[in-house]
Amino acid sequence: MPRYLSATAMGVVLVAFAAVAAVAAPKPVAAPPLAQSSVDNFRLVDETGRAHELYRLKDAAAVVIVMNGGDLKKSAAEIEKARIAYAAQGVEFFLLDSNSGSNRDAVAKAVAAMGICMPVLMDEQQLVGEQIGAAKTSEVFVINPKDWKVVYRGAFADGKKAYMANALDALIAGKPIEVSQTAVKGSTIKIPASSPAAKAEFAKISYSQTIAPILESKCVACHQQGGIAPFAMSSYEMVKGYAPMIRESVRTDRMPPWDPDPHIGKFKDDKSLSPEQIKTLVHWIEAGAPRGDGPDPLAATKHVAEEWPLGKPDLVLDIPKYVIPASGVVDYQYPVVDNPLTQGRWLKASTTIVDQRRAVHHVLSGFVPEGQDASGEEHEGVYSASVGGYTVGMESVVNPKGIGTWVPPGGKFGFQMHYTPFGKEVTTQERVGLYFYKDGEKPDLMMREMPLVNSFIKLPPNDGNHKEVAYFNFPHDAILHTAVIHAHYRGTYSKLEIRYPSGEQKVILNVPFYDFNWQRMYEFDTPIPIPAGSKVIATYIYDNSKRNPANPDPSKEVVWGAQSFEEMFYTSLRYRWADETAAKQTDYDAGIQKTRLLGMLDTNIDDKVEKNELRGPLAALSAAGRFEAADTNKDGALDANELDAVMQAMAKARKSADASVKSSAGR
Repeated sequence: MPRYLSATAMGVVLVAFAAVAAVAAPKPVAAPPLAQSSVDNFRLVDETGRAHELYRLKDAAAVVIVMNGGDLKKSAAEIEKARIAYAAQGVEFFLLDSNSGSNRDAVAKAVAAMGICMPVLMDEQQLVGEQIGAAKTSEVFVINPKDWKVVYRGAFADGKKAYMANALDALIAGKPIEVSQTAVKGSTIKIPASSPAAKAEFAKISYSQTIAPILESKCVACHQQGGIAPFAMSSYEMVKGYAPMIRESVRTDRMPPWDPDPHIGKFKDDKSLSPEQIKTLVHWIEAGAPRGDGPDPLAATKHVAEEWPLGKPDLVLDIPKYVIPASGVVDYQYPVVDNPLTQGRWLKASTTIVDQRRAVHHVLSGFVPEGQDASGEEHEGVYSASVGGYTVGMESVVNPKGIGTWVPPGGKFGFQMHYTPFGKEVTTQERVGLYFYKDGEKPDLMMREMPLVNSFIKLPPNDGNHKEVAYFNFPHDAILHTAVIHAHYRGTYSKLEIRYPSGEQKVILNVPFYDFNWQRMYEFDTPIPIPAGSKVIATYIYDNSKRNPANPDPSKEVVWGAQSFEEMFYTSLRYRWADETAAKQTDYDAGIQKTRLLGMLDTNIDDKVEKNELRGPLAALSAAGRFEAADTNKDGALDANELDAVMQAMAKARKSADASVKSSAGR
């Protein structure tokens, strides 16, 4: 499909618009003011499960929003022609579905059948349609991203004039728009909240009985004295002062910080607002955030964050202090502390307390057995029995009832510390509180943990939609409990799927808009069985373009790296083997490990690596004869066993080379 059209082809498109007979000839309406002059920022999920934020498109020449509905069947071809015609000029097209009760899957099928190739933004709460004053399906809104003003709204065209095309041409050329509004003949979009009667009722929403309870249940845990949030919701006055920011944060789905798609899976400790709570908060704020009658529940109870939210720990590990400079790049630090346990214990939960929240990005931990090297980065290779960790928004890790993590006696605890300077030199010291099963108690089941990574990722410069995939295979029946999604500044989307031995593939976690500032652990409400032979597949999409406001430098190619300005593909899974108990421990993890490298390279997910899939250091295998030598079964590809043999040979060669260097240095 061409990215642009010639002048002749453009003329054909405009003639086609003029020929659209499905839309009755609308009458021009006087130039501004429009019924709605501007569009506030919003973030909505499309029919495929990915999110789009309006104000990220500020570099576009124009943004066109078309109200979705059955009427579009008559003009779908013209809509698609317009999208193609104006794409090369920097115009972004979206459908907006503000129809009550729309089903995402049904919408996806309907739009695909119409041949329309543009995202359909699902306005499930109708807040965007309400705010822009949408009234009819097939209605068009042309928006100027320089000030987010609506410069045209109405029909595509009539028998005489291509109104939308004329508006776009004028806007792109910087000329006045002759006709800024026309009538539309389409189906009515019923948005009850738009009526004057509804707006009058919004002014009656009770702060005391409705708003404060919502905030207490979903917001105050962070927005309290000593909490992680920047201000405490301690009274009506505080909430009123921050009301505009609260409205914007809710409309853009930044708050509460809960990323999973509510249409896919259910999770414990769900932090999200319900659709009704979202609408109630926004409408109350738009009504002026009235105080109304009744007491102030937020002021009546002093909410203070507890030092140890799970109670007093059984054991506290003090991670050594570290001085974080005011600026520069701090390499990962790998401190260790002695394990004071003289006998093994079953870990029930852990909490990490961070001293300098602005400076500590994350903390990872692992038990280092007696006799193993615990110095520096090398101790990560022998980690076992994680005793918790920290990312912003995930301070505690709690095992489900009856499940524990075995912590042996002796040895050491190793930590991976990621510090980030923020303009001021500070000294920080973190503490990890451990909670054990009581003496005489013993969990029935055992929790394990494995990261699904792809260290071969490579993000091209100025690419706003770069996809990477990785997987590993489960050799035995397992049960998945939690998942943590982790990328850096350029991560924008992620999903986790299971491909069953039958070939069926199911999405179990969808993150429409990944937020680097919040790294939560998502615990499935009902643990998910993973039959032996299944694949767990992770997909990440990265935005390495200038439209990503967090992107340090869109002009650079980005690869895997530890620092935040580099990038990661890291999904941590906590699971248990179906036939493993605390009394009868098994070790199937090696079976997973054997397919990890395969899953990083095998982009078409067929359990073998062709020559064109080689990446990173393994790309050297594509040299004449080397790939063929590694392909011992001569099927034209490398399987997990052949890759394992290659890695062992490379490790042996590296060890030999290191020994030779040391020997030479000794002479």
